[in-house]
Amino acid sequence: MSSRQLSIKQLVTYFWIAISGKEQEFTNGSIRKAIFMLSIPMILEMLMESIFALVDIAYVSRVSVNAVATIGLTESVITLVYAIAIGLSMAATAVVARRVGEQDLKGAREAAVQAIFLGVSVALIVGVIGLLYNKEILALMGAEPDLIEEGHGYTKWLIGGNITILLLFLINAIFRGAGDASIAMWTLVLSNGLNIILDPIFIFGWGPVPEYGVMGAAIATNIGRGTAVVFQLGILFFGWGKIKLVLNDVMLNVKVMFNLIRVSLGGIAQFLIGTSSWVFLMRIMSEFGSEVLAGYTIAIRVMMFTLMPSWGMSNAAATLVGQNLGAKQPERAEKSVWITGKYNAYFMGLVSIVYLLFAKQIVGMFNSTPSVVDNGGLCLQIIAAGYIFYAYGMVVTNAFNGSGDTQTPTKINLISFWLFQLPLAYLLALVLGFGAMGVFIAITTAEVLLAIIAIVWFRKGNWKAVQV
Repeated sequence: MSSRQLSIKQLVTYFWIAISGKEQEFTNGSIRKAIFMLSIPMILEMLMESIFALVDIAYVSRVSVNAVATIGLTESVITLVYAIAIGLSMAATAVVARRVGEQDLKGAREAAVQAIFLGVSVALIVGVIGLLYNKEILALMGAEPDLIEEGHGYTKWLIGGNITILLLFLINAIFRGAGDASIAMWTLVLSNGLNIILDPIFIFGWGPVPEYGVMGAAIATNIGRGTAVVFQLGILFFGWGKIKLVLNDVMLNVKVMFNLIRVSLGGIAQFLIGTSSWVFLMRIMSEFGSEVLAGYTIAIRVMMFTLMPSWGMSNAAATLVGQNLGAKQPERAEKSVWITGKYNAYFMGLVSIVYLLFAKQIVGMFNSTPSVVDNGGLCLQIIAAGYIFYAYGMVVTNAFNGSGDTQTPTKINLISFWLFQLPLAYLLALVLGFGAMGVFIAITTAEVLLAIIAIVWFRKGNWKAVQV
């Protein structure tokens, strides 16, 4: 057998081990192998999420332009209210990874339970707001009356039933921190597979199921992800993961809970800064009408198709940093980040070429309205121009979070988004008259700035001394 054939055979073997979850030791041996073993299921997990996002927008695009715009407005708001939960997920990943690296599985279980308690509390509060004030939320975002009338049901179901999305995300963050990336992957295969099947049934109607329009997309999401959450809980209590809960673990632990809250505060602020800036960008975009907003929403969904796998690699870096710091190997943790960043840059560079060359054709697959295609294509091209910077920015930022240093990315986000991106977007789009293109330029330049600052601060190495 030739060396090439041998390497292909090894690659297939490693791929199978990665998705089956048989490899669970990442603090010794080859760093490249560890990155591969963690990245593959995380990339596939995120790829499933982005495939669903594309399928979802493809179905909804057949309903109306207003339906697409409704998704864009609702998701920009729901990411804002998820800030607490996602910050908590950053903390859960960091603490669980550190405890696993220290060989303290009891501590990892305690952190997982307290994280779930906190997540459920947040979800219930957010759900009540969504059920009662869905029309007001869309109006606040600048939606026109006909859009509110058509789309408020989607907002009501998505925000009202947010506990399914929130727990799916949070428990998968726990799995990733433990190094059980394959479990997180299979959970999303189940969730998004169901979503893809149920989407057309509830959007267009089938058999006894009536036609719900854009609201049907949210109903399908709740059913698909709710089923996956039940699967996750089954694995936590009866499954094969590194973290296996028993009933005695399910109790309030104030000390562990407050430690999670402390670590998560930086993540909460970090995500609030990023998502609130996104909300303001959507508010600026709404000034240019539903067709421009729809083009922007489609472009963002298409971008997520490649950004999600890239986030998969950056999540692998976060787990490696947390576990290797727990094992008292900071230099191995740092080396893992630079190698992951390089692989991510290769991937994102290839994707950017495709988007630069075929942006309008790609957007046109989802909607044929000329204004939607022109604006969506322009958005895709301008943002893709900074993809290589995004690659390093995502990996390094997540590495800070994986170490438990959520304060540094918060400062970076504050500078890049609030102090730079938002003023620039307003200036270019509304003052200087660049229109939607001004927003696209501001997004790209802010992400480039973020990557540069993150790399400079990461090299200082202060993150190696953070205790969680």
